[in-house]
Amino acid sequence: MKAVIYARYSSDNQREESIEGQIRECTAFAEKNGITILRHYIDRAFSAKTDNRPEFQNMIKDSGKRLFDMVIVWKLDRFARNRYDSARYKATLKKNGVKVVSATEVISDGAEGIILESVLEGYAEYYSADLSEKVIRGITENALKTKYNGWSAAHRLLDRP
Repeated sequence: MKAVIYARYSSDNQREESIEGQIRECTAFAEKNGITILRHYIDRAFSAKTDNRPEFQNMIKDSGKRLFDMVIVWKLDRFARNRYDSARYKATLKKNGVKVVSATEVISDGAEGIILESVLEGYAEYYSADLSEKVIRGITENALKTKYNGWSAAHRLLDRP
């Protein structure tokens, strides 16, 4: 079986070690299961709340060439944090003979796997939305108390680089 690894992190605040750890665990999963890794698709500082990720889109496009049978992700939330995008792109991949597999989440091929995958995808979307609400609330509270919200936020407000 031939596979590619898709890895990503969401923000500039994260470090390259995040990608390295994802690739290490995905590679170990592949070796354990006799899967050949052909390529890594990596998006740095791109949220999975949308499909606007260059390497993700390249991977989807490349799946049409039928060079690989599987996309290995560290966790399903690396693939998408939006249930609609997850279903849409998994359907495209399936049409191209490609399956998405999590290296760290055990999801069976049986009926119970359907519900577990749905719960994991729903939780990923919930987590992202909940985190966004908390960040906005924190920034708002700091602003109301005239507390400093950070260098980049202050410069963005002033339209400075």
